[in-house]
Amino acid sequence: MALLALAFPASASQAPGGRLAPGDISVRGLVPPLAFTMHDTATGGIATQQDFRGKVVMLYFGYTNCPDVCPDTLYKVKTIFNLLKADTKNVVLLFVTVDPNRDTLPLLKQYLALFDPHFIGLRGNADQLYRLARRYRVVFAVHPSPDPEKYVVVHSSLIYVFTPQGNADFAISDLDLSKHPDFQGISADLRHAMNARPDRGVLNWLARIN
Repeated sequence: MALLALAFPASASQAPGGRLAPGDISVRGLVPPLAFTMHDTATGGIATQQDFRGKVVMLYFGYTNCPDVCPDTLYKVKTIFNLLKADTKNVVLLFVTVDPNRDTLPLLKQYLALFDPHFIGLRGNADQLYRLARRYRVVFAVHPSPDPEKYVVVHSSLIYVFTPQGNADFAISDLDLSKHPDFQGISADLRHAMNARPDRGVLNWLARIN
Protein backbone atom coordinates (compact mmCIF):
# COMPACT_ATOMS: atom_id res chain seq x y z
CA MET A 1 0.00 0.00 0.00
CA ALA A 2 1.30 3.39 -0.96
CA LEU A 3 1.22 6.12 1.68
CA LEU A 4 1.26 9.84 1.08
CA ALA A 5 2.65 12.21 3.72
CA LEU A 6 2.03 15.92 3.99
CA ALA A 7 4.94 18.29 3.58
CA PHE A 8 5.35 21.39 5.70
CA PRO A 9 7.93 24.16 5.44
CA ALA A 10 11.22 23.42 7.15
CA SER A 11 10.76 26.55 9.22
CA ALA A 12 7.70 24.94 10.82
CA SER A 13 9.57 21.85 12.00
CA GLN A 14 10.01 23.19 15.50
CA ALA A 15 7.89 25.27 17.79
CA PRO A 16 9.45 28.34 19.45
CA GLY A 17 12.23 27.17 21.72
CA GLY A 18 12.73 23.97 19.75
CA ARG A 19 10.70 21.94 22.25
CA LEU A 20 9.33 19.35 19.82
CA ALA A 21 10.70 15.86 19.39
CA PRO A 22 12.56 15.31 16.07
CA GLY A 23 9.64 13.54 14.38
CA ASP A 24 7.05 16.12 15.45
CA ILE A 25 6.29 19.13 13.24
CA SER A 26 4.76 22.37 14.46
CA VAL A 27 1.62 23.24 12.48
CA ARG A 28 0.58 26.30 14.45
CA GLY A 29 -0.65 28.91 12.03
CA LEU A 30 -0.64 26.41 9.16
CA VAL A 31 -3.64 24.23 10.00
CA PRO A 32 -7.15 25.37 11.01
CA PRO A 33 -8.72 24.47 14.35
CA LEU A 34 -10.42 21.14 14.88
CA ALA A 35 -13.87 21.01 13.29
CA PHE A 36 -15.96 18.05 12.12
CA THR A 37 -19.40 16.46 12.18
CA MET A 38 -19.47 12.66 12.03
CA HIS A 39 -20.87 9.59 13.76
CA ASP A 40 -18.63 8.25 16.51
CA THR A 41 -18.12 4.78 17.98
CA ALA A 42 -18.37 6.00 21.57
CA THR A 43 -22.07 6.92 21.40
CA GLY A 44 -23.19 5.77 17.97
CA GLY A 45 -24.56 9.27 17.43
CA ILE A 46 -23.37 12.50 15.90
CA ALA A 47 -20.18 13.94 17.33
CA THR A 48 -18.50 17.29 16.73
CA GLN A 49 -15.30 18.92 17.91
CA GLN A 50 -17.21 20.38 20.85
CA ASP A 51 -17.54 16.91 22.38
CA PHE A 52 -13.76 16.78 22.83
CA ARG A 53 -13.01 20.27 24.10
CA GLY A 54 -10.79 20.13 27.15
CA LYS A 55 -8.80 17.19 25.78
CA VAL A 56 -5.76 16.96 23.56
CA VAL A 57 -7.02 15.37 20.34
CA MET A 58 -4.91 13.13 18.12
CA LEU A 59 -6.55 12.99 14.68
CA TYR A 60 -5.61 10.10 12.39
CA PHE A 61 -7.02 8.89 9.06
CA GLY A 62 -7.00 5.18 8.23
CA TYR A 63 -9.16 2.11 7.66
CA THR A 64 -9.72 -1.23 9.35
CA ASN A 65 -8.54 -3.39 6.45
CA CYS A 66 -5.16 -1.66 6.38
CA PRO A 67 -2.59 -4.47 6.29
CA ASP A 68 0.34 -2.80 8.01
CA VAL A 69 0.61 0.95 8.57
CA CYS A 70 -2.63 1.54 10.50
CA PRO A 71 -2.22 -1.32 12.98
CA ASP A 72 1.45 -0.44 13.46
CA THR A 73 0.59 3.21 14.08
CA LEU A 74 -2.21 2.38 16.52
CA TYR A 75 0.05 0.01 18.42
CA LYS A 76 2.63 2.79 18.75
CA VAL A 77 -0.02 5.26 19.92
CA LYS A 78 -1.00 2.75 22.57
CA THR A 79 2.65 2.65 23.66
CA ILE A 80 2.57 6.45 23.98
CA PHE A 81 -0.62 6.24 26.02
CA ASN A 82 1.08 3.78 28.36
CA LEU A 83 3.86 6.32 28.94
CA LEU A 84 1.35 9.09 29.63
CA LYS A 85 -0.17 7.00 32.44
CA ALA A 86 -2.65 9.14 34.39
CA ASP A 87 -2.44 11.88 31.75
CA THR A 88 -4.23 9.63 29.23
CA LYS A 89 -7.51 10.98 30.64
CA ASN A 90 -6.57 14.27 28.99
CA VAL A 91 -5.89 12.78 25.53
CA VAL A 92 -8.10 11.09 22.94
CA LEU A 93 -7.28 9.44 19.62
CA LEU A 94 -9.89 9.99 16.89
CA PHE A 95 -9.57 7.47 14.06
CA VAL A 96 -11.33 8.72 10.91
CA THR A 97 -12.09 5.95 8.45
CA VAL A 98 -11.38 6.80 4.81
CA ASP A 99 -13.25 3.62 3.79
CA PRO A 100 -16.76 4.15 5.24
CA ASN A 101 -18.34 1.78 2.69
CA ARG A 102 -16.73 -1.14 4.52
CA ASP A 103 -16.04 0.35 7.94
CA THR A 104 -19.32 0.36 9.82
CA LEU A 105 -19.46 1.83 13.32
CA PRO A 106 -19.60 -1.61 15.02
CA LEU A 107 -16.64 -2.79 12.98
CA LEU A 108 -14.67 0.37 13.78
CA LYS A 109 -15.41 -0.01 17.49
CA GLN A 110 -14.37 -3.67 17.49
CA TYR A 111 -11.19 -2.92 15.56
CA LEU A 112 -10.06 -0.02 17.76
CA ALA A 113 -10.78 -2.00 20.94
CA LEU A 114 -8.01 -4.38 19.87
CA PHE A 115 -5.55 -1.58 20.56
CA ASP A 116 -7.20 0.54 23.24
CA PRO A 117 -10.85 0.67 24.31
CA HIS A 118 -10.56 4.44 24.66
CA PHE A 119 -9.71 5.03 20.98
CA ILE A 120 -12.72 6.52 19.21
CA GLY A 121 -13.67 5.93 15.58
CA LEU A 122 -15.31 8.53 13.37
CA ARG A 123 -17.37 7.66 10.30
CA GLY A 124 -18.90 10.18 7.94
CA ASN A 125 -20.66 10.24 4.62
CA ALA A 126 -18.76 11.06 1.45
CA ASP A 127 -19.30 14.81 1.80
CA GLN A 128 -18.29 14.92 5.47
CA LEU A 129 -15.17 12.88 4.81
CA TYR A 130 -14.17 14.98 1.81
CA ARG A 131 -14.62 18.25 3.73
CA LEU A 132 -12.58 17.00 6.68
CA ALA A 133 -9.79 15.67 4.46
CA ARG A 134 -9.67 18.92 2.48
CA ARG A 135 -9.61 20.98 5.67
CA TYR A 136 -6.48 19.18 6.88
CA ARG A 137 -4.86 18.57 3.50
CA VAL A 138 -5.16 14.82 3.91
CA VAL A 139 -4.73 12.77 0.75
CA PHE A 140 -6.74 9.58 0.31
CA ALA A 141 -8.19 7.48 -2.50
CA VAL A 142 -10.36 4.38 -2.49
CA HIS A 143 -10.57 2.03 -5.48
CA PRO A 144 -13.30 -0.55 -4.70
CA SER A 145 -13.27 -4.03 -6.16
CA PRO A 146 -15.24 -7.25 -5.56
CA ASP A 147 -11.85 -8.89 -5.20
CA PRO A 148 -10.40 -7.97 -1.77
CA GLU A 149 -6.90 -8.34 -3.20
CA LYS A 150 -7.67 -5.56 -5.68
CA TYR A 151 -9.51 -3.25 -3.28
CA VAL A 152 -6.96 -0.46 -2.96
CA VAL A 153 -6.89 2.34 -0.39
CA VAL A 154 -4.28 5.10 -0.28
CA HIS A 155 -4.10 7.61 2.56
CA SER A 156 -1.87 10.10 4.34
CA SER A 157 -0.35 8.89 7.55
CA LEU A 158 0.24 11.96 9.73
CA ILE A 159 -1.33 12.32 13.15
CA TYR A 160 -2.50 15.85 13.90
CA VAL A 161 -2.46 16.99 17.52
CA PHE A 162 -4.86 19.69 18.73
CA THR A 163 -4.78 21.54 22.05
CA PRO A 164 -7.65 21.36 24.55
CA GLN A 165 -8.97 24.59 22.98
CA GLY A 166 -9.14 22.86 19.58
CA ASN A 167 -6.17 24.65 18.01
CA ALA A 168 -3.71 22.76 15.82
CA ASP A 169 -0.42 22.30 17.67
CA PHE A 170 1.82 19.77 15.94
CA ALA A 171 1.81 16.73 13.68
CA ILE A 172 3.50 13.41 14.40
CA SER A 173 5.15 12.74 11.07
CA ASP A 174 7.08 9.50 11.25
CA LEU A 175 5.30 7.19 13.66
CA ASP A 176 4.60 4.68 10.90
CA LEU A 177 8.06 5.00 9.32
CA SER A 178 10.35 4.71 12.31
CA LYS A 179 11.10 1.37 13.90
CA HIS A 180 12.18 3.16 17.06
CA PRO A 181 10.11 6.35 17.49
CA ASP A 182 10.98 8.83 20.20
CA PHE A 183 8.11 7.73 22.42
CA GLN A 184 9.36 9.76 25.37
CA GLY A 185 9.68 12.89 23.25
CA ILE A 186 6.21 12.50 21.73
CA SER A 187 4.75 11.93 25.19
CA ALA A 188 6.44 15.12 26.41
CA ASP A 189 5.02 17.04 23.44
CA LEU A 190 1.53 15.79 24.24
CA ARG A 191 1.90 16.84 27.87
CA HIS A 192 3.04 20.28 26.69
CA ALA A 193 -0.04 20.51 24.45
CA MET A 194 -2.25 19.80 27.48
CA ASN A 195 -1.09 23.10 28.99
CA ALA A 196 -1.20 25.17 25.79
CA ARG A 197 -2.71 28.63 25.99
CA PRO A 198 -5.32 29.72 23.45
CA ASP A 199 -3.84 31.21 20.27
CA ARG A 200 -4.76 34.86 19.82
CA GLY A 201 -4.19 37.65 17.34
CA VAL A 202 -3.67 37.26 13.62
CA LEU A 203 -3.94 33.46 13.70
CA ASN A 204 -7.61 33.64 14.71
CA TRP A 205 -8.59 33.94 11.04
CA LEU A 206 -7.90 30.20 10.72
CA ALA A 207 -10.97 29.50 12.80
CA ARG A 208 -13.15 30.83 10.01
CA ILE A 209 -11.89 28.34 7.43
CA ASN A 210 -14.54 25.77 6.49
